[in-house]
Amino acid sequence: MIAHLGWQPTTVLIVENLQTGLALQDLPGTVAIIGLGYAVELLGNIPWASRTACLYWGDIDTHGLAILHRARSVLPNLVSVMMDDTTLHRFTDLWSNEIGQSAAEVLPALTLAEHALYDGLRSNRWGQGVRLEQERISWDYAWLALCAAVTQATAID
Repeated sequence: MIAHLGWQPTTVLIVENLQTGLALQDLPGTVAIIGLGYAVELLGNIPWASRTACLYWGDIDTHGLAILHRARSVLPNLVSVMMDDTTLHRFTDLWSNEIGQSAAEVLPALTLAEHALYDGLRSNRWGQGVRLEQERISWDYAWLALCAAVTQATAID
């Protein structure tokens, strides 16, 4: 099992969609974990993950932010990447519709900015069921943001 591997990566990058995970290039010292969805809490069973800089990139929709909340409940220092108002509004032409929103009203593990984004999505502030799937974001933009996040995470650690 992965939890018992005798290694210590410098960064754990959690991405939600298979297409995104398969597009990743090598990032030295980084292990990518792909597609856990709401089972992301399983990361709490991996001892080396809690000792590693952890990044999470999911869809910008209510479920993506709810999954981020769950992940952060077992990895409190987890940092989100491209799950913000700026990224959402940069790619308005790529928005789709979230059919069923997360029912949670409060997600205490989110930062204030993440919770403001969550509230805006839940209240349909920018349109009915707005969502931005991570695999729709321009790869040139995404790759630069991921590389910068990994560099920053390892510099802090």
